[in-house]
Amino acid sequence: MPRPVPELPMHEAKPRQNATPPPLMREMLRFGTVGGLGVAVNFAVFNLCRAATSESVVRCSIAGTAAAIVFNYLGYRYFAYRERDKRSPARQFSLFVAFSLVGLLIENGTLYAATYWLGWNGVLQNNLVKALGLAAATAFRFWAYRTWVFLLPSGAYGRDSPAPQGRGS
Repeated sequence: MPRPVPELPMHEAKPRQNATPPPLMREMLRFGTVGGLGVAVNFAVFNLCRAATSESVVRCSIAGTAAAIVFNYLGYRYFAYRERDKRSPARQFSLFVAFSLVGLLIENGTLYAATYWLGWNGVLQNNLVKALGLAAATAFRFWAYRTWVFLLPSGAYGRDSPAPQGRGS
């Protein structure tokens, strides 16, 4: 005769925890989504320019970065940072372009150094070095955009999203 299976005590079902990620994580996910698409635009224009023109590798990279800057501004303004303060669009755009140009220098300075100082001029080498420069520029841009460009409205800083340090008021 089979042994009876003991009944397990029924526990109260735990209420479902809020599955929404913390504000900084949500911001990073939206930033990454737009940025990832911007990277695709950047590399597509870069490699198309390399294949279709006789322009230098750095000029092709600058063209790709410029196309991505325009794409990213629209994506950040209307998707990633849509809840941020929009009262000063001219100031916001000016700062975005200024910080994007610094990122362009980081990204393309890396490529320039590898190409002209180290002699790394193969397609794979150019793409790998461009990716490395882009990663460094992305870290800078994330900090700059959230701290100086796409500001939270006044009084919107809560416990989970501290006010960025060093931000001018």
